Amino acid sequence: MSITCKEDLLNRQTEVKEQINTYTCRVLVCSGTGCIASGSEKIYEEMKRLCEGIDGVTVEMQKDVPHVGVIKTGCQGLCELGPLMRIEPYDYQYVHVQPEDCKEIVERTVLEGKPVERLFYKDHDKACPHPDDIPFLSQQTRIVLENCGKIDAESIDEYIAVGGYQALAKALGSMTSQKVIDEVTKSGLRGRGGAGFPAGKKWSQVARQAEKTRYVVCNGDEGDPGAFMDGSVMEGDPYKMIEGMTIAAYAVGAEDGYIYVRAEYPLSVKRLHMAIEQAEKYGLLGDNILNSGVNFHLHINRGAGAFVCGEGSALTASIEGNRGMPRVKPPRTVEKGLWGKPTVLNNVETYANVPKIILQGADWFRTIGTEGSPGTKTFSLTGAIENTGLIEVPMGTTLRHIIYDIGGGLKSGAAFKGVQIGGPSGGCLILDQLDAPLDFDAVKKLDAIMGSGGLVVMDENTCMVEVARFFMNFTQRESCGKCVPCREGTKRMLEILERIVDGKGEMSDLDELEELANMVQNMALCGLGKSAPLPVISTLKRFRDEYEEHIRDKKCRAKVCTALRQFHINPEFCIGCGKCAKNCPAGAISGKIKHPYHINNDVCIKCGACKDNCNFDAVYVEA
Repeated sequence: MSITCKEDLLNRQTEVKEQINTYTCRVLVCSGTGCIASGSEKIYEEMKRLCEGIDGVTVEMQKDVPHVGVIKTGCQGLCELGPLMRIEPYDYQYVHVQPEDCKEIVERTVLEGKPVERLFYKDHDKACPHPDDIPFLSQQTRIVLENCGKIDAESIDEYIAVGGYQALAKALGSMTSQKVIDEVTKSGLRGRGGAGFPAGKKWSQVARQAEKTRYVVCNGDEGDPGAFMDGSVMEGDPYKMIEGMTIAAYAVGAEDGYIYVRAEYPLSVKRLHMAIEQAEKYGLLGDNILNSGVNFHLHINRGAGAFVCGEGSALTASIEGNRGMPRVKPPRTVEKGLWGKPTVLNNVETYANVPKIILQGADWFRTIGTEGSPGTKTFSLTGAIENTGLIEVPMGTTLRHIIYDIGGGLKSGAAFKGVQIGGPSGGCLILDQLDAPLDFDAVKKLDAIMGSGGLVVMDENTCMVEVARFFMNFTQRESCGKCVPCREGTKRMLEILERIVDGKGEMSDLDELEELANMVQNMALCGLGKSAPLPVISTLKRFRDEYEEHIRDKKCRAKVCTALRQFHINPEFCIGCGKCAKNCPAGAISGKIKHPYHINNDVCIKCGACKDNCNFDAVYVEA
């Protein structure tokens, strides 16, 4: 069928709602990448098989048997506890579901409406039956992720049923393109890809260009280690992002758009293709959308995994079939972007905010977040924290609230040490900054950047020098090599950091590190290069004593740096079994059976095999 006007859209919404309401029970199986990796596809197939058996009973029995729908949703948030499942209308949230649990779920919950309590999330031994009972979920404010985990991720009908494409109908039916830009500008929406540039300002700059061929491009590259926010939106609710892109195209007069997705997101690519095909079939994408005369065609480009292609000019170069490398600016992308034409370039999360802003107004959007950074921000919460996963909170939320109230605190009650924000190009925030608001301006003042939204929580067992080395190793490998400051500067910085963690550093290295960091930050060609030294700058500033210990005392207090560790055997615990000696690849362990063994640290290669193979905790590490 084709939807040609707002009335058609409302009629389709009613039809789909009525169809959904015929289900006595709906089984929502999380089919985001995380849960699929944990085996959720087997659970989906098993639940579908069991529930089809229910629906296949004779007509005489049908009146007493539920009509069950089993659907694949996007990410339900609690990634570490997957596979996840929700059951409607009871609103039960199950965690760690296994295929062998499916029969009991069908018998107790689907047929009788009773919970399988052992599958509930436990908050300090208290069972949490519903999503709203779980602090990780209940303390979020979901706008971008509003539908993720609640609708069929592969059905445009279900998106329409929850109000999808109403914003597009409003924009095309009762707003001029300038009015759309004015509303987005008034909302204060800033680009969620990291830079925080006002979206409305960018759109207006494209709209006023003399060149009439314009493009709308979505950055779905998301190359930060540990970041999966944009991927989760593309997997769980691709229609919202596509609707936002279509509104942007109308606002700036573009007829073609491109979604640039990293190759490591095959599920995102699959669901984007499905979403585009369904939208075209309904007349919500393509030619003469909603009978408005507006044309917009979407294309998908898969990136090759280059981190630098997250930078705007490198991304557009990659779409054109060229090597992804930044170029000198001006001209900027809004003037000469894709194929030298004016281009709107925003990331997935930015576009996904647009439909709600058009539908509910800029004033509503500004009631959330801070004055300078309205709205919400999605974060991937990972590291040494009890509850890892996908979250969305108002801008200005503190790290303390995110880590302790939403994330449940650090694992095993360990002490908090820091959090890396903004990925490899971000900075490290420490205990003193736990109560600082997270928004674009406040984070920048703390020598860090918001980035796309990765939060890696670190506890007292983390070596901050090694953290800096790890991220510098990443950015150095991902440097496109075009400009000397980034290509050579990051390499020299990495060499210094490697010397320090190997116990070969000198105090003069710290001054050289700072000098190189400032040079790269001030002279690199693109934004990624300029932010590459931030992990080093922030850790040097806040954990300089750890750097000095590595150099002066040859000590790593976290006992992480291999070259600075010494393995010893406690004679009181050693029973003389000889297992450590048998597994030592360097032959550094000697002794007699039934007598305590000894490690020769002049021969030891610090591999840790002895500690891993000791069943009596006799082997310990001394920094």
